[in-house]
Amino acid sequence: MKRIGMLTSGGDCQALNAAMRGVVKCLSCSGEDVEIYGFLDGYKGLIYGDFRMLTGHDFAGILTKGGTILGSSRTPFKLMREPDENGLDKVEAMKQNYYKLKLDCMVILGGNGTHKTANLLREEGLNVITLPKTIDNDLWGTDMTFGFQSAVNIATDCIDCIHTTASSHARIFIVEVMGHKVGWLTLNAGMAGGADIILIPEIPYDINKVIKAINEREARGSRFTIMAVAEGAISKDDAKLSKKEYKKKMENYTYPSVSYEIADKIRKKSGKDVRVTVPGHTQRGGSPCPYDRVFATRLGAEAGKLILKGEYGFMVGYKNREVVKVSLEDVAGKLKMVSPDATIVKEAKMVGISFGD
Repeated sequence: MKRIGMLTSGGDCQALNAAMRGVVKCLSCSGEDVEIYGFLDGYKGLIYGDFRMLTGHDFAGILTKGGTILGSSRTPFKLMREPDENGLDKVEAMKQNYYKLKLDCMVILGGNGTHKTANLLREEGLNVITLPKTIDNDLWGTDMTFGFQSAVNIATDCIDCIHTTASSHARIFIVEVMGHKVGWLTLNAGMAGGADIILIPEIPYDINKVIKAINEREARGSRFTIMAVAEGAISKDDAKLSKKEYKKKMENYTYPSVSYEIADKIRKKSGKDVRVTVPGHTQRGGSPCPYDRVFATRLGAEAGKLILKGEYGFMVGYKNREVVKVSLEDVAGKLKMVSPDATIVKEAKMVGISFGD
């Protein structure tokens, strides 16, 4: 019999349930006797032994369901080695709960921080397999993460809807897309939605060049401009600051987010009418799109196959249109950034999209 622990950690997204279902379906169809222990609310459940046994019934009808049936939470990796408020050693507690239940393996679904902790558990001797979840698509070692395409669809729909009102009122509209450190989501949604200007963290912008792009559109007869701006978009001036200097600046930050700062600067420098739309957590919500349902199911099935073969210490990823296994130690702690010289960025510029650089 295989005894499998499972948890979802970090921010939720679409297709977490589809991925877990894929794992369980694969194991069940193999004929192997399996017990599934679902740890609740991410690593907290593994730390404090908060779990429940799951049956096939728990995984029925969840392919199309967003969020996670196990719940999730953020447990920062940098705090994992620090005792909790009652002095509990978190890492030791996770190990003890793993051994107490006589688990053969932990299946962990999450993003960058989640993978750091998963690798820590691997280093501590636990059998671990991970699945790459994040709407940011920023995990190293995989071309795609599940949740990303669903979030792109939602952000694109928002930009599509903004087009009609922007055109009607001849306004500049900023749509703020999720992504603090990495701009894949903003880049893809911006291109899909026909944004005229795309600002992402990896390409610092010059506000004067942003205004120049707006003015050039007006000179060509365009009545409006659509901007897709990542949460973590940063100006060239701020990018030159040291981490200490930037942190000090942000302590006195008066804007709700970077999009409002950009809108304010455009108004003051150009006198133009600017509006900001923030779709926020809607990008994480709702049902997974068909692509993510298929993709997450495939990754889940491959994770099930690794469990049956007893191959642990891997993330199931996607490279060159093939599902692959990637060593956890090669994944943990690395971000997949958008290179300013990436082909997709060059192609976006070819069709007239400005990055404010």
